[in-house]
Amino acid sequence: MFRLDGYKAVVIGVANDQSIAWGCARALHAQGAEIALTYVNEKAKPYVVPLAEEVDAKICLPLDVRDADQTNALFDAIRAQWGRIDTLVHSIAFAPRDDLHGRVIDTSAEGFGVAMDISVHSFLRMIRMAEPLMVRGGTCMTVSFLGATRVVENYNIMGPVKAALEASVRYAAAELGTKGISVHALSPGPLKTRAATGLSDFDALLSAAAERAPTHQLATIEDVGAYAAFLASREAFNVTGGVHPIDGGYSIV
Repeated sequence: MFRLDGYKAVVIGVANDQSIAWGCARALHAQGAEIALTYVNEKAKPYVVPLAEEVDAKICLPLDVRDADQTNALFDAIRAQWGRIDTLVHSIAFAPRDDLHGRVIDTSAEGFGVAMDISVHSFLRMIRMAEPLMVRGGTCMTVSFLGATRVVENYNIMGPVKAALEASVRYAAAELGTKGISVHALSPGPLKTRAATGLSDFDALLSAAAERAPTHQLATIEDVGAYAAFLASREAFNVTGGVHPIDGGYSIV
């Protein structure tokens, strides 16, 4: 079995114990990695701090990815306490409610810009900040969904946004491969996270996904975390640039 003893892993996007990011943080920690977590605001802090304690995260700081000062503070703390990063997990997506619930062609320019900035460009910004700290190579991961490549009812503007995210993964992987830095998109099937419940008729999507998947089971945050932990390991050093379905076969039928 692979191990991550001595690894330094930054996990961005934990909102509560149902978050995909939490599944990743817990799995990375279980394999021996030291964890840093962030929380988006004071409202989220009471949910995230106990989780940080559970994985013995010495770094647990606020991070609104639109705030350059908070971003700099996070990486300054990492630089001071760790001096390096081995793994970066980015599990953040957002679109304004009106744009998320409307037709793609009706999306406002402002809403489209916000969704792209938070869901896509923030990943590139985090990679750029992590790159000089990945002194012995590393792994960068984000979270996508089947709606990036196929029309999923009610996924709406997040479909084009996730398509841009997946393209960004490929280009970043090509640019960083010679430095030993791999870049991945994890693509679980529908999961009942706080962010996903903002989609219209999400419970119906969950039910349909479980029926459609060959295993007849939805993915769990534990499934995603286990896959992320493997991709972070040296055993996966020659894998990069991919979109990895973790969905009980949901995406093949």
